[in-house]
Amino acid sequence: MSDEEHHFESKADAGASKTYPQQAGTIRKNGYIVIKNRPCKVVEVSTSKTGKHGHAKCHFVAIDIFNGKKLEDIVPSSHNCDVPHVNRTDYQLIDISEDGFVSLLMENGDTKDDLRLPTDENLLSQIKDGFGEGKDLVLSVMSAMGEEQICALKDIGPKN
Repeated sequence: MSDEEHHFESKADAGASKTYPQQAGTIRKNGYIVIKNRPCKVVEVSTSKTGKHGHAKCHFVAIDIFNGKKLEDIVPSSHNCDVPHVNRTDYQLIDISEDGFVSLLMENGDTKDDLRLPTDENLLSQIKDGFGEGKDLVLSVMSAMGEEQICALKDIGPKN
């Protein structure tokens, strides 16, 4: 054997910790599922009866939680599906930069400066108008599978 030590650097991310397995038959409407490597919220589930030799199948219709695209998948109900770990975190808005990034205050007092303003026109105008009027805004950030996006805002009153 050689005396050399081999160091392997993994550049690929298997995404193992970003999802967990769940039996397809137990996933319900308003739950989450991964379809075509995208985290989705289930809007419709229908189950077909078993065929002569087959499994019952679950037909999922879901909407991507980040880009709003509709995706569909059919999975045998006894098989496992990937379910994304979806987290919602609230941050206080400190500033909006010229290039469309927001500065958010985290609970530990640090700032989070790596999020873009949302692409949804309605939410975007609410954030810009509220910030322009000097209101104290709390933004809800949804994160799943290594992606983050601002999904909602709360007005907690005027700045003091």
